[in-house]
Amino acid sequence: MENSQRRAVQSYRTRLGERGLARFEVLGRDTDRDLIRALARRLAEDSAEASRLRATVGQALTGECPRKGGILAALRRSPLVGADLDFERSREDGREVDL
Repeated sequence: MENSQRRAVQSYRTRLGERGLARFEVLGRDTDRDLIRALARRLAEDSAEASRLRATVGQALTGECPRKGGILAALRRSPLVGADLDFERSREDGREVDL
């Protein structure tokens, strides 16, 4: 490969890395090519749907059920634990409405 082509490939891979993406090769059946490409494309989006898909595929591959208490554990790790915040709302009757 020529130097200019080598630099182009290197800069392309650097730009991918800055976006948090990596290029890699997988082996699979020829019939699964479109499925794997669609899955990779969807996972690269970094959206809520991609996170759900990532969790679903990961769960299917490991065969484990999702652990219970995940929300409670996240709340306990919160930096606001023990901050002694007051969440009391003032009770007002509101305004008068003339119908």
